[in-house]
Amino acid sequence: MKIDIPHHLSDEDLEAQLKSLARSEQEATARLISRLAEFDGRRLYRAAGFSSLFNYCCEVLHLSEPAAYNRIEVARAARRFPDILRMLGEGSLSLATVRLLATQLTAGNWQELLPAAAGKSKREVEQMLAGYFPRPDVPTSVRKLPAAKPPAVPSVPTPPMPYGPRPAGTAADLPLASPSPPLPAPVRRPVVRPLAADRYEIRFTATAQTRDQLRAAQDLLRHAVPTGDVGQVIDRALTLLLEDLARKRFGATARPRASRGTAPGSRDVAANVRRMAWSRDGGRCKFVSKNGRRCNARAFIEFHHVEPYGAGGEGTVDNIRLLCRAHNAFESERFYGRGRPAKSNSSRDEFAAVAVLGAGRPLPP
Repeated sequence: MKIDIPHHLSDEDLEAQLKSLARSEQEATARLISRLAEFDGRRLYRAAGFSSLFNYCCEVLHLSEPAAYNRIEVARAARRFPDILRMLGEGSLSLATVRLLATQLTAGNWQELLPAAAGKSKREVEQMLAGYFPRPDVPTSVRKLPAAKPPAVPSVPTPPMPYGPRPAGTAADLPLASPSPPLPAPVRRPVVRPLAADRYEIRFTATAQTRDQLRAAQDLLRHAVPTGDVGQVIDRALTLLLEDLARKRFGATARPRASRGTAPGSRDVAANVRRMAWSRDGGRCKFVSKNGRRCNARAFIEFHHVEPYGAGGEGTVDNIRLLCRAHNAFESERFYGRGRPAKSNSSRDEFAAVAVLGAGRPLPP
């Protein structure tokens, strides 16, 4: 079966087909789950020569191990609560959200939990379940991680590949060139997991310098936080950080001074203009699509000239609006052509920390 990238489609046709295929995939997934549930109920994998449905899914259906595991869990939940199949087909539930719900669904609560989870993301369902089923706080700890061992590099040439094309210019009777450098070890993602409606477990990896700064802050705050609770220390630090960022980013201040505004022809945006634009747009991207959907992203927010600066647009309140980096680039491309490459960030990790924080302030996405 040959499938090509549809370069020939117009933007409208491409989006329409994409939506149609997504709906078809949701319906196909629901049908697959329904058949898998019945196949599991009849234990037909045994007659096919397999000891488990998992092995059957991997070897016969050619599902990856995570995909097989996820679908089997969802299928068994759907056998108990068939409404899951309808909601999967509609797209109001996903495999990920059903997996979260599966362990908590009972005959007494499914009629409440399933509608409550409809249309929610995985993160939102995690938050919802934490409100229904709160968990105790995790103990605060700061521990040193073991030193990562460098991957072993083979001292002999890599043997020829058993299949597939050889690199260009490599003789068939010679071993391959020196092996490619080993892939870096995967970085452990930070954990932000709701424990209850107003409490979170936050786990991340930090440098030795950050560990030392945390200890210094604990010592300096003993008069106010005698226990040295990490959660309270980080909460105070973030409060000061956000105030500093707000002051630098959009000129937030309790006592704004009189400003002459942006000088005519200047690319800079005056502090009073940034304050008013930020307040007016709610600190969120103000891009609105043709169908009326507002972006609402809060990360990578930039000040955008509605009438481009290159075309004589001034840095006035009426001409400045907030856009996320992606939509700022999109608007620039529509006016100037191709956008600019995005920057990337990197970090070095050596220590792990766990803290429980309250939900008095919103967490970053």
